[in-house]
Amino acid sequence: MFLPKEVKFFDLFDKQGENIVRAAEFYKKLVDSGDFTPENIREMHEIEHYGDELTHTTINTLNETFITPFDREDILALANRLDDIVDSIYLLANRFCMYKIHKPTEYSKKMGNTISQTSKALQKALASLRSNKNMKETLIQCVEINRLENEGDVLRDEAITYLFENEKDPIMILKQKELYELGETVTDFCEYAANMVESILVKNN
Repeated sequence: MFLPKEVKFFDLFDKQGENIVRAAEFYKKLVDSGDFTPENIREMHEIEHYGDELTHTTINTLNETFITPFDREDILALANRLDDIVDSIYLLANRFCMYKIHKPTEYSKKMGNTISQTSKALQKALASLRSNKNMKETLIQCVEINRLENEGDVLRDEAITYLFENEKDPIMILKQKELYELGETVTDFCEYAANMVESILVKNN
């Protein structure tokens, strides 16, 4: 069984995947350098805004399309979940700027790398939506995303443990704890989206 040849939704999901990778890579650059300036946050906000536009375009296309490649509810849910990922990356970057954290910890840098890897695996999983013949590739990427999400959990827990054991400033503890938790949330959202991609292909197989 082949999915209907309705390419515009696949094109939109590909664009969302590209935008997620763009946001994740930019965030990694910022966390590696500590360069969370207002100018860079504005640039990240532009990436986030473009993600919003893609989501709105997907919704408008859905409203104007009679035949869709898979369930309308799944298209809407996946589009919103992908938007959540970019929103959460922007929120994380903005918090660094607000809290004036110019020297991110090694744990934050490691989490930035995990976020980058997860975004790239999700992009590959999204690309596989075009044909259920790519089910094997989808499963490979979903397993990788699950592994990376678990890696994010471990990093968060190790980071918070180290924080409580070594940081004396209670305000800094609150700031860093939130940053670690927000970073792990990004990988959670990626895993949720990957699970939706997998479910969609199983339902249409």
